[in-house]
Amino acid sequence: MIATSTKVATDPLLARFARVRALTETLAAGLSDADATVQSMDDASPAKWHLAHTTWFFETFVLRDHVPGYTLFDPRFPFLFNSYYEAEGARHARPRRGMLTRPALAEVLAYRAAVTKTVLAALPGLPPEIAALVELGCHHEEQHQELLLTDILHLFAQNPLEPALFTGDPKVPVAMPGPIGWIERPGGMAEIGHDGQGFAFDAEGPRHTVLLHPYAIADRTITNGEWAAFIADGGYSEPRHWLADGWAWVQAEAIVAPLYWRQDDGIWTRFGLDGRRPIDPAAPVTHISLYEADAYASWAGARLPTEAEWEAAAEQHPDGGNQLDRAEAVEPRPGRPAWFGDVWEWTGSAFRPYPGFRAAPGAVGEYNGKFMSGQFVLRGGSCATPRGHLRRSYRNFFYPHQRWQFTGLRLARDLNV
Repeated sequence: MIATSTKVATDPLLARFARVRALTETLAAGLSDADATVQSMDDASPAKWHLAHTTWFFETFVLRDHVPGYTLFDPRFPFLFNSYYEAEGARHARPRRGMLTRPALAEVLAYRAAVTKTVLAALPGLPPEIAALVELGCHHEEQHQELLLTDILHLFAQNPLEPALFTGDPKVPVAMPGPIGWIERPGGMAEIGHDGQGFAFDAEGPRHTVLLHPYAIADRTITNGEWAAFIADGGYSEPRHWLADGWAWVQAEAIVAPLYWRQDDGIWTRFGLDGRRPIDPAAPVTHISLYEADAYASWAGARLPTEAEWEAAAEQHPDGGNQLDRAEAVEPRPGRPAWFGDVWEWTGSAFRPYPGFRAAPGAVGEYNGKFMSGQFVLRGGSCATPRGHLRRSYRNFFYPHQRWQFTGLRLARDLNV
């Protein structure tokens, strides 16, 4: 028997599951079958694959494993839509996801509808430990909602027509936010990591003690206008500000500005989900790599914060701000941004396990632990992060050259040095 709308409305997990599933489909509603099939680079996935993979997650780890008598929607789909779970066997190669012209978008949406219906029916009778997998699946799908938007943005940016996914609001000029203010922190012992209350991914814990030296952290992120000044001062042509790997990347890729920026007749523009528009100098800069963030910090006479410094300083700030609420042309907003939202903030910390970290048993244990190599932590969320998904302890992570996400930076500096 399918859960009634009343049951969904009164059961928080059922309501969350239904809401998450609906938002994903709303975000993709403006796509054609061709839009949803093409893969613009190895790091990105087609929209159709995101829609199917998040469904495969629920079908595999909830329905197949814990609902007696469940039959797979299509026994070919696990091979197509498993991402990286070695325990789940062979899978279609990630760089070739754009070759999946079949199943068509309509069939993927039918797959989603069938799995959603079955999970809604099964969830009220599942034991707590299995319901916890549904909660994990919801947070997993919210991660893919952000990836869905950023991957569509990257795809559309490759099209000379530069199509817009959403109609953006008229741009109203906003005054620059004013000079950076510095929040001074005394240092000492601090507790970081998830405190065990509510949901968290495994990489957010265990909670542990760290030693912080006295430091100051900026009260806002760097703006487009400030970044344009970095460019004008030769920021991309002066090797002394760059890490060796970053300088090699700049030279090899001919990087001269953030991703999606273009200069025509001396005017910088950016491409977004609402098409190409002039950059807003008061808005947070975004789509920069760790290499670029680190070079800017060096140019500015500062550095990137560590993730422990960021989390300790964020303790006094609410987790509101500019985040994803509905299908719209998300972008960083001008003005003095909140601590959470707008842009993911690069830190100088490697994505490594906290003391005492243990991966979960089984396939879900592959979720984070095996990626703790060669990547850096970002904090704070972005304009494309679904509201309710973030926590102060949340750790995002990417390789230092990657910048197709909404990534920016906040400066830090040492005190008493």
